Amino acid sequence: MKQLKDPDFFCEFIDRYRDMRNLWEVKNPLYRNKPARKASLEKLLEFVKTRVPNADIEFVDKKMYSLVNTHRKKLQKVHKSMRSGAAAEDVYVPSLWYYNKMRFLEDQIEARESCLTLPAPLQSTLPSTSAEPSEDQPGPSILEEIEEPRWSQEDLSQDEALAGASVSQEEV
Repeated sequence: MKQLKDPDFFCEFIDRYRDMRNLWEVKNPLYRNKPARKASLEKLLEFVKTRVPNADIEFVDKKMYSLVNTHRKKLQKVHKSMRSGAAAEDVYVPSLWYYNKMRFLEDQIEARESCLTLPAPLQSTLPSTSAEPSEDQPGPSILEEIEEPRWSQEDLSQDEALAGASVSQEEV
């Protein structure tokens, strides 16, 4: 597969992929249209066959997935280094040579909202996971320090005395 390692060919492949928005743009009306996607993949396949004569649609699909996945991982590293509070000069800069060519995907790679699969009545009984106290559930937020009970020596000696009394009653 050395034919695909040629940077000029690879850049042309990425450009053609970018032009076929129905393969990567989730909000494109043809994104979920299987015949349209297959037609686009076949166009890419024709281009790839100029270098890899025995390539098939599965090969092209895997190559696209590999490109997107690699770019996504590098993008996650960039975002992670930014969130860590690193100084501007310490933010991760990808060394992947085609990273900038794949930047058109960045608005497509977003964390999805989690969805609960519980019925609505059960969802309302779940505890809040937010850091702020909700109106429904009064009490301290996660960020507030909860005061722990403090035990005095007198409290401890009373507990020990009660524990000893229960043991001596059981022995009798």
